[in-house]
Amino acid sequence: MITDNLNDGARITPFRAGAWDAVLYDNKHSFVAKYGEDVMGWLAPKKNEHILDVGCGTGTLTYKIAESGAVITGIDASPEMIAKAKQAYSNIEFLVKDASNFYFAKKFDAAFSNATFHWIKDQQNALQCVYDSLKDGGRFVYEMGAKHNIESIHEAIREALNEEGFELNTTIQVNYFSSAGEQATMLEKVGFTVLNIIQFDRPTELVGEDGMKNWIVQFCQAFFKLIPTERVETIINNAVAILKETNYENGKWRADYKRLRIKAVRV
Repeated sequence: MITDNLNDGARITPFRAGAWDAVLYDNKHSFVAKYGEDVMGWLAPKKNEHILDVGCGTGTLTYKIAESGAVITGIDASPEMIAKAKQAYSNIEFLVKDASNFYFAKKFDAAFSNATFHWIKDQQNALQCVYDSLKDGGRFVYEMGAKHNIESIHEAIREALNEEGFELNTTIQVNYFSSAGEQATMLEKVGFTVLNIIQFDRPTELVGEDGMKNWIVQFCQAFFKLIPTERVETIINNAVAILKETNYENGKWRADYKRLRIKAVRV
């Protein structure tokens, strides 16, 4: 496997479905967990509650939920993320499980998810799995990317792919960004009652001079399927140059985040 090092340690590797750089995620994208703390306010975890964290990543928010006294279980499809979570928080149960295909015999008082559902292609099955994991009256609180989230970044990558002759890769769907209406409809279809749902803009600062490059390396690998590694770096550099006109100001990079936050209950 070819690995190229970027200026501050980010790695570009040949695309591998489901692979995540857990170190880069923690070092350069800690804002994901930081903003997730606000979502926890909607969850309001209580002592001794049994809570499921769907798409727990490296476990930062899972641990913060555990600090409330709740009994928490974290699941993630990425073995790399789960390995790092287990290393950091050995007293918490972490399991490798696909969010759209999991089952627990035990039932949870609540479920939580931050910045995960926009990575899931099979939304309906994922919501059904969460519903089936909850007790009657159990609540589900989550936040995901909303429709048009990071649109400028994806458009720049597609433009750069076209410039390098990889037109077919521009059709790859990396994420599913839902509208409030679409998500509410799917929740109700599996049996949830939606208690609260909001959609909002949240421009997000990226860390460092290479913040945009690191972000693309971490979150846009799917665009580069079957592209040689050295060509990937050229494409990313070209996309960053395009984005400098719109997403870079006063020495800081910003991603055009649009978020969807939801609280629903199993009745």
